[in-house]
Amino acid sequence: MKLDILVMAAHPDDAEMSCAGTMAIAIEKGRKVGIVDFTRGELGTRGTPEIRKAEATAASKILGISVRENLEFRDGFFKNDEEHQMKLIRSIRSYQPDIVLANAIEDRHPDHGKGAALAVDACFLSGLRMIRTFEDDGTEQSAWRPKHLYHYIQDRYIKPDFVVDISKYWDLKEASIRAYKSQFYDPNSNEPESYLTSPEFLDFLKARSQEMGHPIGAKFGEGFTKTRMLGVKDLFDLV
Repeated sequence: MKLDILVMAAHPDDAEMSCAGTMAIAIEKGRKVGIVDFTRGELGTRGTPEIRKAEATAASKILGISVRENLEFRDGFFKNDEEHQMKLIRSIRSYQPDIVLANAIEDRHPDHGKGAALAVDACFLSGLRMIRTFEDDGTEQSAWRPKHLYHYIQDRYIKPDFVVDISKYWDLKEASIRAYKSQFYDPNSNEPESYLTSPEFLDFLKARSQEMGHPIGAKFGEGFTKTRMLGVKDLFDLV
């Protein structure tokens, strides 16, 4: 399936927390959006890989995601090496996205920074035709390099290079986040507490989105950093 946007995420729920609004805007405009989760989130304090898979499916339905794949890398221990790059290259070439959104370049969780570096290297290498990869049916894949790669911002504040106004889509974003019932505040849960499970964490996510939106005069925003200089053909493309 040819995608317009492919979101790469170290863990199930990274995409929803960080760029669900941006995905929703693209989907409403008829663009095809997919997600590749690197791990099953098996090291999370709460839930199981099976529960998180079901939650990811529910969140994808809420947003209208076209396709979602999990590469089943080891949570906490995957690396930016040839083995992992080759698996990600296969996904890039299979979906042929024009735009890739990837993890924050640095963050509280070390998997996020590793995921960002892995995305950068795999996107470049995917464009080299001498690297040969194959579909499951044995068909050789064509080289493909996305036109743009942007990094979403996660737990740690990073000054964005640009911000997307998601004011109309905050409720949808929140619904997709709350689909991960095992990961966030639940007064009836008997599982151990974690950084994510406090009632204040969802307040933080909302406040972060308001913080991102404020400089552009929006109620809610999602910030991104770039990997290369952005350009426009007309000043009126800027808002």
